[in-house]
Amino acid sequence: MSAEGAPDGRGRPRVRTAAGVVEGRTGPGGTAIFLGIPYAAPPVAALRFAAPVPPAAWDGVRDCAAYGPTAPKVPYPDTFAALLPDPVVPGDDCLNVNVWTPDPAPGARLPVMVWIHGGAHTRGSSAVPVYDGSAFARDGVVLVSCNFRLGVLGYGLFPDAPANRGLLDQIAALTWVRDNITAFGGDPDRVTVFGESAGAISIGALLAAPRAAGLFTRAVLQSGAPEVLARPKVRAMVRRMASLLKVDATAAAFTATALPDLLAAQAAVLRRSGPLVGGPAFGLVTDPDTIPADPLDTLCAAAASDEVPLLLGWTRDEYRLWLAPTGGMRLLDRLGPLAVALARARSGKDRAAVRALRATLPAAGPAELAGQLLTDRLLRDPLRRLAGARRAAPSFLYEFGWPSGLPGLGACHALELGFVFDTLAAPESAWLAGPDTPQALADEMHAAWVRFAVTGDPGWAAWNGDGPPKVFGGPELDGARASVVTRRALP
Repeated sequence: MSAEGAPDGRGRPRVRTAAGVVEGRTGPGGTAIFLGIPYAAPPVAALRFAAPVPPAAWDGVRDCAAYGPTAPKVPYPDTFAALLPDPVVPGDDCLNVNVWTPDPAPGARLPVMVWIHGGAHTRGSSAVPVYDGSAFARDGVVLVSCNFRLGVLGYGLFPDAPANRGLLDQIAALTWVRDNITAFGGDPDRVTVFGESAGAISIGALLAAPRAAGLFTRAVLQSGAPEVLARPKVRAMVRRMASLLKVDATAAAFTATALPDLLAAQAAVLRRSGPLVGGPAFGLVTDPDTIPADPLDTLCAAAASDEVPLLLGWTRDEYRLWLAPTGGMRLLDRLGPLAVALARARSGKDRAAVRALRATLPAAGPAELAGQLLTDRLLRDPLRRLAGARRAAPSFLYEFGWPSGLPGLGACHALELGFVFDTLAAPESAWLAGPDTPQALADEMHAAWVRFAVTGDPGWAAWNGDGPPKVFGGPELDGARASVVTRRALP
């Protein structure tokens, strides 16, 4: 396409953005794909720990046919690297977006979906093959995905740098969407943000962040609830890194440190934290400039983003991703009642809740009971609390129940992603799902996400404070199990 939307002489699509002309490539079914478009300047040198700033404009045509650089990060441990693809694209210009569009013409005004990836705020990128946006473009949606700073670069807490830089990057990407997506055929007034795990946690913060107001109209939170970490917990990660590096725990000192040394220190401190065991970690914190108060409390007590329809859900066996591959399930089963008691204490449940859970899951061992209790604390309870507090706009709940074909994983964390994106044909999808995945389930789930982006209704009744969620795959929840596992009384 020309700067106005027509193809160039080679048939490659071109679009003019605010910073310059980009040239992409033609995708399946004649869709147009633009990859690695900068939405902010490279976060290097003095910008390493600064808030994002606009990219420099360029002359001529920028080649955007391949993924741009991914944010600096440390690899997954081998156990998880075999399950979760996480490609690395080298380069400094990592604050970039990708666009898949069925009609890159300014007058198309198509619905837009913006994907925010997960990875515990420390890993992941938009270049994961499972996140390919072709199926959304095929179905009439402009799909945008983005990279943002991770780990200490995005979430380390310093006295001399802004907090929540990863979130500021996401807000900058959404601002780019608002200002540029019309040229790609999208409607800036019909933007749905969706994300999984840390991406969903980020969306919870975006819903409550004054700076993000008006940048999107609908939101999907997959296996992640609005939360912030205690500032001392995040600060502890920086201090541990500083101790290893033998430098001050300041952004200035960390800027003067070579990036490979910084990432090596980060890898060392990450070994001592995890989503189930707690401890110091990188993540969002309350901050006057970005998240003035706890986002879940804000969303439940005030009218912040109350007009934004929500799609909220979890997988049936979230905990198995972290416990099964590491031998944690066997360890908890050996601990027996102690494992359940520790999980009960951490989840804040009383003994009656544990007895009810045992009654509805009579075959469950200590590890499964503990995992379900922790899933309640981390996901089900806060998401249902959020849904129950909604007033002006509906909330729709779901559970993903199809079990992986790999032993022990069940319907684990992140398993639904290939179904949402309709990318089961990607070889990397089988890393977590195993062989013989049901395409019909992907058709159903992907269609629900598209329908939500187009209409605000995924195709089932909004949650009214009672009843089980919509189930994708696996047996439907009966009333008893729904009341114990997903309808627990909330504080």
